Amino acid sequence: MDNSRRRHIFTAGEVIFSEGEPGTTAYVVESGRVVVFKTVKGKRVDIGVVEQGGIFGEMALIDDHPRMASAMAETESACVVIGKERLFEQMEKAPKGVRVIVNALLGNIRAMGAELAEATVILSQDKE
Repeated sequence: MDNSRRRHIFTAGEVIFSEGEPGTTAYVVESGRVVVFKTVKGKRVDIGVVEQGGIFGEMALIDDHPRMASAMAETESACVVIGKERLFEQMEKAPKGVRVIVNALLGNIRAMGAELAEATVILSQDKE
């Protein structure tokens, strides 16, 4: 089996990766449902849900920063695991300008994700 691409089944409630970890793999959901979340001031803040055909975990592979969020299988989920080498092979085929734009977008997404999570926690505290 090709080590840069394989399939893995995650059980409901299983953490796939945690915020702050180095990213060595990305995932494509074949079936099931994966929730992506951040932890801010001890509270879980859901950022999004990934379902069949969706990809997650790719940002840490592309920009080589730690994971900006955690991912957990909400239901039993089958995912294709894509290694860093395979993703880099594909990125190297893209024109340099595209790679620059992708990296800029990832920086913006990371910043917005952090701001969204922080704002969500502040709003929830205001309601208490």
